[in-house]
Amino acid sequence: QVQLVESGGGSVHAGGSLRLSCVVSAEIFSINNMGWFRQAPGKQREFVAGITVGGSSTYKPPVKGRFTISRDNTKNTMYLQMDALTPDDAGVYYCNVARLNRGDYGVPLLKYWGQGTQVTVSA
Repeated sequence: QVQLVESGGGSVHAGGSLRLSCVVSAEIFSINNMGWFRQAPGKQREFVAGITVGGSSTYKPPVKGRFTISRDNTKNTMYLQMDALTPDDAGVYYCNVARLNRGDYGVPLLKYWGQGTQVTVSA
């Protein structure tokens, strides 16, 4: 059974920080590149950051330099450290397996999504 469990969201003021976590089924996590996705109110879900099995990271420009993605392969867990948050960063954050190659950059691969974790940033 697929397990994608996000946590760590909350409500912060602009400039604040949050650390998100995503626990993933071991059989999925160990062999796949992973990504964080965000869905803002009234908008489609979008790719935010990704990390390869080996730990190489990639970011969409708006978050580069402020967000740090990491993974702990011994705990089947991925993290997203979010610093210098702005109201534009708000939304529900999800994790999923992600394509990170140039042709399918940022495309989620699993049809299943977890419940997500809400991030609220006040100005």
